[in-house]
Amino acid sequence: MNTPDYIPDTFRPLNIALVTETYIPEVNGVAITIGRMVHGLLRRGHRIHMVRPRQSKQDEAAKEESYQETLVSGMPIPGYPELKSGLPAKGLLTKLWKQQRPDIVHIATEGPLGWSALSAAHKLGIPVSTDFHTNFHNYSQHYGIGLLKKPIAAYLRHFHNKAACTLVPTASLQQQLEFEGYKNVLVVSRGVDAELFHPAKRNSELRASWNAGEDTPVVMLVSRIAPEKNLNVVIQAFEQMRKVNPLARMVVVGDGPARAELEKQHPHVIFAGMQTGEPLAQHYASGDIFLYPSLTETYGNVTVEAMASGLATVAYDYAAAQQHIRHDVNGLLAPFADTDAFVAQARGLISDMERVQRIRVAARETVESLTWEHIMGQMETVLYDTVRAQGVKHGQPELAAAAD
Repeated sequence: MNTPDYIPDTFRPLNIALVTETYIPEVNGVAITIGRMVHGLLRRGHRIHMVRPRQSKQDEAAKEESYQETLVSGMPIPGYPELKSGLPAKGLLTKLWKQQRPDIVHIATEGPLGWSALSAAHKLGIPVSTDFHTNFHNYSQHYGIGLLKKPIAAYLRHFHNKAACTLVPTASLQQQLEFEGYKNVLVVSRGVDAELFHPAKRNSELRASWNAGEDTPVVMLVSRIAPEKNLNVVIQAFEQMRKVNPLARMVVVGDGPARAELEKQHPHVIFAGMQTGEPLAQHYASGDIFLYPSLTETYGNVTVEAMASGLATVAYDYAAAQQHIRHDVNGLLAPFADTDAFVAQARGLISDMERVQRIRVAARETVESLTWEHIMGQMETVLYDTVRAQGVKHGQPELAAAAD
Protein backbone atom coordinates (compact mmCIF):
# COMPACT_ATOMS: atom_id res chain seq x y z
CA MET A 1 0.00 0.00 0.00
CA ASN A 2 1.15 3.54 -0.70
CA THR A 3 2.06 5.81 2.18
CA PRO A 4 -0.57 8.55 2.57
CA ASP A 5 0.57 11.75 0.85
CA TYR A 6 -2.56 13.85 1.27
CA ILE A 7 -4.29 14.62 4.55
CA PRO A 8 -7.35 16.91 4.73
CA ASP A 9 -6.76 20.11 6.68
CA THR A 10 -10.23 20.34 8.23
CA PHE A 11 -10.96 16.76 9.36
CA ARG A 12 -8.98 14.27 11.37
CA PRO A 13 -8.27 10.97 9.61
CA LEU A 14 -10.79 8.19 10.17
CA ASN A 15 -10.10 4.68 11.39
CA ILE A 16 -12.08 2.61 8.88
CA ALA A 17 -12.88 -1.07 9.20
CA LEU A 18 -13.46 -2.35 5.66
CA VAL A 19 -15.15 -5.73 5.26
CA THR A 20 -15.23 -7.47 1.89
CA GLU A 21 -15.42 -11.03 0.63
CA THR A 22 -13.39 -10.29 -2.51
CA TYR A 23 -10.24 -8.25 -3.03
CA ILE A 24 -7.36 -7.87 -5.46
CA PRO A 25 -5.59 -9.76 -6.96
CA GLU A 26 -8.95 -11.48 -7.57
CA VAL A 27 -10.24 -10.23 -10.91
CA ASN A 28 -13.79 -8.91 -10.79
CA GLY A 29 -15.44 -5.52 -10.69
CA VAL A 30 -16.02 -5.52 -6.94
CA ALA A 31 -12.42 -6.44 -6.05
CA ILE A 32 -11.01 -3.83 -8.42
CA THR A 33 -13.36 -1.13 -7.14
CA ILE A 34 -12.49 -1.92 -3.51
CA GLY A 35 -8.82 -1.76 -4.41
CA ARG A 36 -9.32 1.72 -5.84
CA MET A 37 -11.25 2.74 -2.72
CA VAL A 38 -8.47 1.57 -0.42
CA HIS A 39 -5.83 3.37 -2.45
CA GLY A 40 -7.86 6.59 -2.54
CA LEU A 41 -8.69 6.63 1.17
CA LEU A 42 -5.08 5.93 2.14
CA ARG A 43 -3.93 8.80 -0.07
CA ARG A 44 -6.32 11.03 1.86
CA GLY A 45 -4.68 10.08 5.14
CA HIS A 46 -7.20 7.61 6.57
CA ARG A 47 -6.30 4.34 8.29
CA ILE A 48 -7.87 1.09 7.10
CA HIS A 49 -8.18 -2.29 8.80
CA MET A 50 -9.51 -4.72 6.23
CA VAL A 51 -11.29 -7.96 7.06
CA ARG A 52 -11.49 -10.47 4.20
CA PRO A 53 -11.35 -14.22 3.53
CA ARG A 54 -7.96 -15.85 3.11
CA GLN A 55 -7.53 -16.33 -0.65
CA SER A 56 -5.00 -19.18 -0.53
CA LYS A 57 -2.73 -21.04 1.87
CA GLN A 58 0.06 -18.66 0.95
CA ASP A 59 -2.06 -15.56 1.61
CA GLU A 60 -0.64 -13.44 4.44
CA ALA A 61 -2.28 -10.50 6.20
CA ALA A 62 -0.76 -7.09 5.47
CA LYS A 63 0.55 -5.18 8.46
CA GLU A 64 1.55 -1.63 7.63
CA GLU A 65 1.29 1.67 9.47
CA SER A 66 -1.96 2.83 7.87
CA TYR A 67 -3.21 -0.44 6.39
CA GLN A 68 -3.68 -3.75 8.17
CA GLU A 69 -5.62 -6.91 7.41
CA THR A 70 -7.37 -9.64 9.36
CA LEU A 71 -7.92 -12.80 7.32
CA VAL A 72 -10.81 -15.15 8.05
CA SER A 73 -11.91 -18.55 6.77
CA GLY A 74 -14.05 -18.79 3.67
CA MET A 75 -15.71 -21.23 1.31
CA PRO A 76 -16.04 -21.18 -2.51
CA ILE A 77 -19.10 -19.40 -3.91
CA PRO A 78 -21.31 -21.68 -6.08
CA GLY A 79 -20.72 -20.80 -9.71
CA TYR A 80 -17.68 -18.73 -8.74
CA PRO A 81 -15.18 -21.32 -7.45
CA GLU A 82 -12.31 -18.83 -7.72
CA LEU A 83 -14.01 -16.58 -5.15
CA LYS A 84 -14.77 -17.23 -1.49
CA SER A 85 -17.56 -16.25 0.83
CA GLY A 86 -16.34 -15.43 4.31
CA LEU A 87 -17.70 -17.65 7.05
CA PRO A 88 -19.55 -16.14 10.06
CA ALA A 89 -17.13 -14.35 12.39
CA LYS A 90 -19.17 -12.15 14.74
CA GLY A 91 -17.21 -13.19 17.83
CA LEU A 92 -13.87 -12.50 16.20
CA LEU A 93 -14.98 -9.10 14.89
CA THR A 94 -16.53 -8.07 18.20
CA LYS A 95 -13.26 -8.87 19.99
CA LEU A 96 -11.19 -7.17 17.30
CA TRP A 97 -13.24 -3.97 17.31
CA LYS A 98 -13.32 -3.80 21.11
CA GLN A 99 -9.52 -3.79 21.05
CA GLN A 100 -9.17 -1.50 18.02
CA ARG A 101 -12.42 0.41 17.77
CA PRO A 102 -12.97 1.88 14.29
CA ASP A 103 -14.81 5.14 13.67
CA ILE A 104 -16.92 3.40 11.03
CA VAL A 105 -17.41 -0.05 9.52
CA HIS A 106 -17.84 -0.10 5.74
CA ILE A 107 -19.20 -3.39 4.37
CA ALA A 108 -18.69 -4.05 0.67
CA THR A 109 -20.37 -7.47 0.35
CA GLU A 110 -23.48 -9.03 1.87
CA GLY A 111 -22.36 -12.61 2.57
CA PRO A 112 -22.03 -14.33 5.96
CA LEU A 113 -18.93 -12.28 6.78
CA GLY A 114 -20.73 -9.07 5.92
CA TRP A 115 -23.68 -10.05 8.12
CA SER A 116 -21.31 -10.83 10.98
CA ALA A 117 -19.72 -7.42 10.59
CA LEU A 118 -23.12 -5.74 10.60
CA SER A 119 -24.13 -7.57 13.79
CA ALA A 120 -20.84 -6.90 15.57
CA ALA A 121 -20.89 -3.21 14.68
CA HIS A 122 -24.46 -2.83 15.94
CA LYS A 123 -23.56 -4.57 19.20
CA LEU A 124 -20.70 -2.12 19.74
CA GLY A 125 -22.57 0.99 18.54
CA ILE A 126 -20.25 1.59 15.58
CA PRO A 127 -21.81 3.30 12.53
CA VAL A 128 -22.08 1.17 9.38
CA SER A 129 -22.12 2.08 5.70
CA THR A 130 -22.55 -0.47 2.91
CA ASP A 131 -21.99 -0.85 -0.83
CA PHE A 132 -24.46 -2.38 -3.25
CA HIS A 133 -22.17 -3.91 -5.88
CA THR A 134 -23.87 -6.99 -7.29
CA ASN A 135 -27.40 -7.97 -8.29
CA PHE A 136 -27.17 -11.41 -6.67
CA HIS A 137 -30.95 -11.83 -6.76
CA ASN A 138 -30.88 -11.40 -10.56
CA TYR A 139 -27.96 -13.85 -10.87
CA SER A 140 -29.97 -16.61 -9.19
CA GLN A 141 -31.94 -17.53 -12.32
CA HIS A 142 -28.69 -18.32 -14.16
CA TYR A 143 -27.47 -20.85 -11.58
CA GLY A 144 -30.52 -23.06 -11.14
CA ILE A 145 -31.79 -21.33 -8.01
CA GLY A 146 -34.40 -19.05 -9.56
CA LEU A 147 -36.88 -19.96 -6.82
CA LEU A 148 -34.61 -18.15 -4.35
CA LYS A 149 -34.78 -14.83 -6.21
CA LYS A 150 -37.42 -13.32 -3.92
CA PRO A 151 -35.86 -14.54 -0.64
CA ILE A 152 -32.44 -13.29 -1.77
CA ALA A 153 -33.92 -9.91 -2.70
CA ALA A 154 -35.63 -9.71 0.71
CA TYR A 155 -32.39 -10.58 2.50
CA LEU A 156 -30.42 -7.93 0.60
CA ARG A 157 -33.00 -5.26 1.40
CA HIS A 158 -33.04 -6.25 5.08
CA PHE A 159 -29.24 -6.27 5.20
CA HIS A 160 -28.77 -2.83 3.71
CA ASN A 161 -31.61 -1.24 5.66
CA LYS A 162 -29.85 -2.15 8.90
CA ALA A 163 -26.96 0.12 7.87
CA ALA A 164 -26.87 3.90 8.12
CA CYS A 165 -26.60 4.18 4.34
CA THR A 166 -26.13 2.17 1.16
CA LEU A 167 -23.86 3.46 -1.59
CA VAL A 168 -24.65 2.84 -5.27
CA PRO A 169 -22.81 4.03 -8.39
CA THR A 170 -25.71 5.48 -10.42
CA ALA A 171 -28.86 7.53 -9.89
CA SER A 172 -30.93 4.96 -11.81
CA LEU A 173 -29.89 2.19 -9.40
CA GLN A 174 -30.66 4.51 -6.50
CA GLN A 175 -34.19 4.99 -7.84
CA GLN A 176 -34.63 1.26 -8.42
CA LEU A 177 -33.58 0.33 -4.89
CA GLU A 178 -35.69 3.07 -3.32
CA PHE A 179 -38.69 1.74 -5.26
CA GLU A 180 -37.93 -1.72 -3.82
CA GLY A 181 -37.95 -0.38 -0.25
CA TYR A 182 -34.30 0.44 0.42
CA LYS A 183 -33.65 3.37 2.74
CA ASN A 184 -30.87 5.97 2.80
CA VAL A 185 -29.48 5.11 -0.64
CA LEU A 186 -26.71 7.50 -1.71
CA VAL A 187 -24.94 7.85 -5.05
CA VAL A 188 -21.14 7.66 -5.09
CA SER A 189 -20.06 7.13 -8.67
CA ARG A 190 -16.96 5.29 -9.89
CA GLY A 191 -13.90 6.45 -11.69
CA VAL A 192 -11.62 4.97 -14.30
CA ASP A 193 -7.84 4.84 -14.60
CA ALA A 194 -7.60 6.95 -17.73
CA GLU A 195 -3.80 6.69 -17.74
CA LEU A 196 -3.80 2.89 -17.78
CA PHE A 197 -6.72 2.59 -20.20
CA HIS A 198 -5.66 4.81 -23.08
CA PRO A 199 -5.85 4.69 -26.90
CA ALA A 200 -2.05 5.04 -27.00
CA LYS A 201 -1.81 1.44 -25.75
CA ARG A 202 -2.90 0.18 -29.19
CA ASN A 203 -0.51 -2.60 -30.22
CA SER A 204 -0.06 -3.51 -33.88
CA GLU A 205 1.75 -6.74 -33.02
CA LEU A 206 -1.15 -7.85 -30.85
CA ARG A 207 -3.58 -7.06 -33.65
CA ALA A 208 -1.40 -9.02 -36.07
CA SER A 209 -1.64 -12.03 -33.76
CA TRP A 210 -5.39 -11.81 -34.32
CA ASN A 211 -4.84 -11.68 -38.11
CA ALA A 212 -6.06 -8.10 -38.05
CA GLY A 213 -4.47 -5.43 -40.21
CA GLU A 214 -4.71 -1.73 -39.43
CA ASP A 215 -8.00 -1.45 -41.33
CA THR A 216 -9.53 -4.69 -40.02
CA PRO A 217 -12.45 -4.02 -37.65
CA VAL A 218 -11.82 -5.74 -34.31
CA VAL A 219 -14.81 -6.29 -32.04
CA MET A 220 -13.97 -6.64 -28.34
CA LEU A 221 -15.67 -8.09 -25.28
CA VAL A 222 -14.08 -7.97 -21.82
CA SER A 223 -16.16 -9.91 -19.31
CA ARG A 224 -16.47 -12.83 -16.99
CA ILE A 225 -17.55 -15.59 -19.34
CA ALA A 226 -20.60 -16.75 -17.46
CA PRO A 227 -24.34 -17.29 -18.05
CA GLU A 228 -25.43 -14.08 -16.32
CA LYS A 229 -23.43 -11.96 -18.79
CA ASN A 230 -25.82 -12.61 -21.71
CA LEU A 231 -22.93 -13.45 -24.02
CA ASN A 232 -25.00 -15.19 -26.70
CA VAL A 233 -26.22 -11.74 -27.71
CA VAL A 234 -22.62 -10.70 -28.48
CA ILE A 235 -22.13 -13.77 -30.65
CA GLN A 236 -25.42 -13.10 -32.43
CA ALA A 237 -24.44 -9.47 -33.02
CA PHE A 238 -20.99 -10.41 -34.29
CA GLU A 239 -22.43 -12.89 -36.78
CA GLN A 240 -24.52 -10.07 -38.22
CA MET A 241 -21.48 -7.78 -38.29
CA ARG A 242 -19.53 -10.41 -40.25
CA LYS A 243 -22.24 -10.36 -42.90
CA VAL A 244 -21.51 -6.66 -43.39
CA ASN A 245 -17.72 -7.06 -43.20
CA PRO A 246 -16.47 -10.68 -43.46
CA LEU A 247 -12.96 -9.56 -42.45
CA ALA A 248 -14.10 -8.47 -38.97
CA ARG A 249 -12.45 -10.21 -36.02
CA MET A 250 -13.82 -10.77 -32.53
CA VAL A 251 -11.70 -11.02 -29.38
CA VAL A 252 -13.09 -12.10 -26.00
CA VAL A 253 -11.00 -11.26 -22.93
CA GLY A 254 -11.82 -13.04 -19.68
CA ASP A 255 -12.53 -16.44 -18.26
CA GLY A 256 -15.36 -18.28 -16.55
CA PRO A 257 -17.57 -21.37 -16.57
CA ALA A 258 -19.09 -20.74 -20.02
CA ARG A 259 -15.78 -20.29 -21.84
CA ALA A 260 -15.11 -23.88 -22.88
CA GLU A 261 -18.53 -24.35 -24.47
CA LEU A 262 -18.47 -20.98 -26.27
CA GLU A 263 -14.94 -21.63 -27.53
CA LYS A 264 -16.03 -25.01 -28.88
CA GLN A 265 -19.14 -23.60 -30.57
CA HIS A 266 -17.44 -20.55 -32.12
CA PRO A 267 -13.90 -21.45 -33.28
CA HIS A 268 -13.64 -18.23 -35.33
CA VAL A 269 -13.83 -16.13 -32.13
CA ILE A 270 -10.50 -15.43 -30.40
CA PHE A 271 -10.54 -16.18 -26.67
CA ALA A 272 -7.62 -14.32 -25.10
CA GLY A 273 -8.14 -15.52 -21.53
CA MET A 274 -7.79 -13.45 -18.38
CA GLN A 275 -5.77 -10.25 -18.75
CA THR A 276 -4.91 -7.64 -16.14
CA GLY A 277 -2.92 -4.42 -15.90
CA GLU A 278 -0.90 -3.36 -18.93
CA PRO A 279 -1.79 -6.41 -21.07
CA LEU A 280 -5.49 -5.75 -20.45
CA ALA A 281 -5.05 -2.10 -21.44
CA GLN A 282 -3.33 -3.18 -24.68
CA HIS A 283 -6.13 -5.60 -25.50
CA TYR A 284 -8.77 -2.93 -25.03
CA ALA A 285 -6.93 -0.30 -27.07
CA SER A 286 -6.14 -2.74 -29.89
CA GLY A 287 -9.84 -3.12 -30.65
CA ASP A 288 -12.24 -0.79 -32.44
CA ILE A 289 -15.74 -1.68 -31.25
CA PHE A 290 -16.80 -2.87 -27.81
CA LEU A 291 -19.99 -4.89 -27.31
CA TYR A 292 -21.35 -5.25 -23.78
CA PRO A 293 -24.66 -7.14 -23.52
CA SER A 294 -24.89 -7.83 -19.77
CA LEU A 295 -28.24 -7.16 -18.10
CA THR A 296 -27.15 -7.79 -14.49
CA GLU A 297 -24.69 -4.97 -13.78
CA THR A 298 -24.89 -2.50 -10.94
CA TYR A 299 -22.39 -0.37 -12.84
CA GLY A 300 -20.15 -2.15 -15.37
CA ASN A 301 -16.55 -0.96 -14.99
CA VAL A 302 -15.65 -2.42 -18.37
CA THR A 303 -17.90 0.10 -20.13
CA VAL A 304 -15.87 3.11 -18.98
CA GLU A 305 -12.59 1.21 -19.40
CA ALA A 306 -13.53 0.59 -23.04
CA MET A 307 -14.48 4.24 -23.52
CA ALA A 308 -11.20 5.37 -21.93
CA SER A 309 -9.39 3.05 -24.35
CA GLY A 310 -11.06 4.78 -27.29
CA LEU A 311 -13.56 2.10 -28.32
CA ALA A 312 -16.97 2.66 -29.87
CA THR A 313 -19.24 0.93 -27.36
CA VAL A 314 -22.63 -0.68 -27.89
CA ALA A 315 -24.47 -1.38 -24.63
CA TYR A 316 -27.92 -1.51 -23.12
CA ASP A 317 -29.34 1.74 -21.79
CA TYR A 318 -28.71 1.34 -18.06
CA ALA A 319 -25.91 1.38 -15.45
CA ALA A 320 -22.62 2.99 -16.54
CA ALA A 321 -23.70 3.12 -20.18
CA GLN A 322 -26.81 5.13 -19.34
CA GLN A 323 -24.78 7.43 -17.13
CA HIS A 324 -21.98 8.19 -19.57
CA ILE A 325 -23.03 7.36 -23.15
CA ARG A 326 -24.86 9.86 -25.35
CA HIS A 327 -26.34 7.86 -28.19
CA ASP A 328 -24.48 8.22 -31.48
CA VAL A 329 -22.13 10.78 -29.93
CA ASN A 330 -19.73 8.74 -27.78
CA GLY A 331 -21.34 5.31 -28.04
CA LEU A 332 -24.56 3.53 -28.96
CA LEU A 333 -27.42 2.54 -26.66
CA ALA A 334 -30.09 -0.12 -27.12
CA PRO A 335 -33.28 -0.29 -25.01
CA PHE A 336 -32.80 -2.52 -21.97
CA ALA A 337 -33.06 -6.24 -22.86
CA ASP A 338 -34.01 -5.50 -26.50
CA THR A 339 -31.81 -8.04 -28.28
CA ASP A 340 -32.94 -7.09 -31.78
CA ALA A 341 -32.09 -3.44 -31.15
CA PHE A 342 -28.67 -4.34 -29.73
CA VAL A 343 -27.84 -6.49 -32.75
CA ALA A 344 -29.09 -3.80 -35.14
CA GLN A 345 -26.93 -1.13 -33.50
CA ALA A 346 -23.85 -3.34 -33.77
CA ARG A 347 -24.52 -4.24 -37.40
CA GLY A 348 -25.16 -0.63 -38.36
CA LEU A 349 -22.00 0.55 -36.62
CA ILE A 350 -19.57 -1.72 -38.44
CA SER A 351 -20.98 -0.60 -41.79
CA ASP A 352 -19.55 2.90 -41.26
CA MET A 353 -15.98 2.92 -39.93
CA GLU A 354 -15.77 6.72 -40.17
CA ARG A 355 -18.64 6.81 -37.68
CA VAL A 356 -16.74 4.33 -35.51
CA GLN A 357 -13.71 6.61 -35.48
CA ARG A 358 -15.79 9.68 -34.58
CA ILE A 359 -17.40 7.84 -31.66
CA ARG A 360 -14.04 6.50 -30.47
CA VAL A 361 -12.59 10.00 -30.16
CA ALA A 362 -15.67 11.31 -28.32
CA ALA A 363 -15.68 8.33 -25.94
CA ARG A 364 -12.14 9.04 -24.82
CA GLU A 365 -12.91 12.73 -24.27
CA THR A 366 -15.93 11.83 -22.12
CA VAL A 367 -14.08 9.80 -19.50
CA GLU A 368 -10.96 11.92 -19.10
CA SER A 369 -12.63 13.75 -16.20
CA LEU A 370 -13.78 10.59 -14.38
CA THR A 371 -10.87 10.52 -11.95
CA TRP A 372 -10.81 8.31 -8.88
CA GLU A 373 -9.51 11.23 -6.84
CA HIS A 374 -12.77 13.10 -7.38
CA ILE A 375 -14.84 10.00 -6.60
CA MET A 376 -12.93 9.40 -3.37
CA GLY A 377 -13.78 12.92 -2.32
CA GLN A 378 -17.46 11.95 -2.54
CA MET A 379 -16.79 8.75 -0.60
CA GLU A 380 -14.91 10.57 2.12
CA THR A 381 -17.78 13.03 2.60
CA VAL A 382 -20.27 10.17 3.05
CA LEU A 383 -18.07 8.49 5.66
CA TYR A 384 -17.64 11.70 7.66
CA ASP A 385 -21.36 12.47 7.50
CA THR A 386 -22.24 8.94 8.66
CA VAL A 387 -19.87 9.10 11.61
CA ARG A 388 -21.12 12.53 12.61
CA ALA A 389 -24.79 11.51 12.38
CA GLN A 390 -24.20 8.41 14.53
CA GLY A 391 -22.43 10.45 17.18
CA VAL A 392 -25.21 13.04 17.33
CA LYS A 393 -27.97 10.41 17.30
CA HIS A 394 -26.56 8.45 20.22
CA GLY A 395 -25.10 11.36 22.15
CA GLN A 396 -21.55 10.14 21.60
CA PRO A 397 -19.38 13.23 21.18
CA GLU A 398 -16.29 11.12 20.50
CA LEU A 399 -17.96 9.84 17.30
CA ALA A 400 -19.20 13.23 16.20
CA ALA A 401 -15.71 14.60 16.86
CA ALA A 402 -14.31 12.21 14.26
CA ALA A 403 -15.85 14.42 11.62
CA ASP A 404 -14.76 17.71 13.15
